[in-house]
Amino acid sequence: MMDFIMVPLVVGIVTLGIYKLFELFVRKKERLTIIEKIGEKFDPSMIENKFSFPFKFEGSGTFGTLKIACLLFGVGLGLLIGYFICYGTLAGFTSSNFDNRETAGVIYGACVLLFGGLGLLIAFITEMKYLKKKKED
Repeated sequence: MMDFIMVPLVVGIVTLGIYKLFELFVRKKERLTIIEKIGEKFDPSMIENKFSFPFKFEGSGTFGTLKIACLLFGVGLGLLIGYFICYGTLAGFTSSNFDNRETAGVIYGACVLLFGGLGLLIAFITEMKYLKKKKED
């Protein structure tokens, strides 16, 4: 029943993990190269009284939490709506001899993708309204 979602999800997670692992090694090599180049031209007077905190707290929000929350809310809502559609339209959905697994998989997948995308759209609209209001102030 959930094969429609689980197979691409597992493949995506494994692919992302392998990509991030390679990216980690490449960034390490780049950083070492930069440190070597800086080390050749380093003068101790360059860093006197120039320490600052590297992170910018004001206005640097990327709304990542809002996006993830809206996406997960949409996925959960999609699963719930998919269940109600399957329960209401497919005969024998709750019994143990369920023969419409492919149909239920398509319904679940479509609802999850539809409502997940809708959640991201809501997050985008909310972010744009916030930035527009902040720009006007």
